[in-house]
Amino acid sequence: MTDTVLALTDARLTLAGNAGPVEILKGISLEIAKGETVGLIGPSGSGKSSLLMLMGGLERATSGKVLALGQDLTTMDEDALARFRRGNMGVVFQSFHLIPTMTALENVALPMELSGTPDAFQRAEAELASVGLGHRIDHYPAQLSGGEQQRVALARAAAPRPAILLADEPTGNLDGVNGQAIMDMLFGLRDRHGATLVLVTHSPELATRCDRVIRLADGLLAPELKAAAE
Repeated sequence: MTDTVLALTDARLTLAGNAGPVEILKGISLEIAKGETVGLIGPSGSGKSSLLMLMGGLERATSGKVLALGQDLTTMDEDALARFRRGNMGVVFQSFHLIPTMTALENVALPMELSGTPDAFQRAEAELASVGLGHRIDHYPAQLSGGEQQRVALARAAAPRPAILLADEPTGNLDGVNGQAIMDMLFGLRDRHGATLVLVTHSPELATRCDRVIRLADGLLAPELKAAAE
């Protein structure tokens, strides 16, 4: 399907644990269409974040296949995955992952500089302005509030105009007011740039804003989702 942006086929993930191998994902098959917003929900330990990491090539499937924009992430080496993410994906984490010795502007511009974008700093400045931080571009992360740091992380993810935006509990470290503002901005970035958005959340209110909700339980798609697919 030409409109399919992400496609997983029997994707499994097993990680080493203290008592031996732990099966995190037990055979996930799903497709996500271009421009779709999808919420991943489920109890802690159900595999939500691991599934998001597979989609972003940040974890490698133990078996099965993970396609993003028609490219098989399971066959790429780490350098190829990094190049693919820089050109096609924006990722926002619960922890902001900003570089403390760089200003907000430098944090946003860096990934574009690494991928050879000629106007990296101009685009970074424009994206920071779009999330309300045009007056804070020269400030370092330690000089910014938690909400402001997450706005910088959003700007960094969106500035390269990625086809896919992935967000892992992006409001988890924020209070209600800042969390709501960040989600409004995230959906606004999706609308403005036309990206496909997949996010992990514990918030039912946030999940209802998505076009589709995928529920995980114990490393599997929840039975009601399987039944609907059949």
